[in-house]
Order: sequence, then C-alpha cells, then structure tokens
Amino acid sequence: MSVEIERKFLVLGEDWKKLGKAVAIRQGYLSSQRDRVVRVRIEDQTATLTIKGRVTGITRGEWEYEIPVAEADELLSGLCERPLIEKTRTRIVHAGMVWEVDEFFGENQGLVVAEIELESESQVFAKPDWVGVEVTDDARYFNANLLRHPFSAW
Repeated sequence: MSVEIERKFLVLGEDWKKLGKAVAIRQGYLSSQRDRVVRVRIEDQTATLTIKGRVTGITRGEWEYEIPVAEADELLSGLCERPLIEKTRTRIVHAGMVWEVDEFFGENQGLVVAEIELESESQVFAKPDWVGVEVTDDARYFNANLLRHPFSAW
C-alpha cells in the first residue's frame, strides 16, 4: 500500500501563476464516502483511477492506476457523482519541494489551494510567501467534499 501525507494551504495573491505552467484537470468521484474515495481523473493526456482510504492525522492509504483516457472520459460522463471537479494545477518547486496549486472553476470558482506531499507527518518544509492559512484539518477543502458542498455555497 502507498500512503499519502499531505498538507493544504490557502493561496495568497497571484504571484504563484508566474512560477509554473497550469494543466487542466477534470475529475469525478465514483465513491466519495468518508472511509473510501474512488476518483477518476484526466490530467493533460493521462487518466488515472485513484482509491484513497480514511484520513488518520494527515496520512491515508492511496492506490493509483493509469487507465485509458477514453474509459476515464466514459466514467466521468456517465458514472461519476455530480458536479465534476474542474481545476487547473500548477506544480511549483520551492526549496527543493514540489507544491501543487489548484485553481478551481465551475461551482468552486474562486478557490485556490496549495498542497505539499511529505515523507512523514513531522517533515519540516519552507513555505513560499504566496502560501497562507493552513486548511489541512478542514474537511470542506477535500476535493470529494467540494462536489457536495461547493465553495460557491459557503
């Protein structure tokens, strides 16, 4: 089993946009239950099926498999819960670590979140000046929750 150890932060301003190239992401959920999430995602020309377990602290089990883009498109079009999550992702290297900045669209327009994946929950890292308040423990910011409770309705 793989594990995902991730921290999330709100993003300040727009200076981060100059630091990387945005890639469009369309994703949906076959299951968005608290104990298990099954996600379908198309990012650029690659599609994945991802299964995530329950979050304990900031860690959870994660299994990810590449699938054909045409099949992912069928799943997104016909089987995934609505609404789909639409966003762009910009990967930015800062102090040797990769930050992923997600800018949301559709019903989550206006939300911009930065994530960093860590090797351990106690790992120390440097925050860029465009990284603001931490929202790791706020379940509203989980992508699976944004489909039931979109940012525009907060």
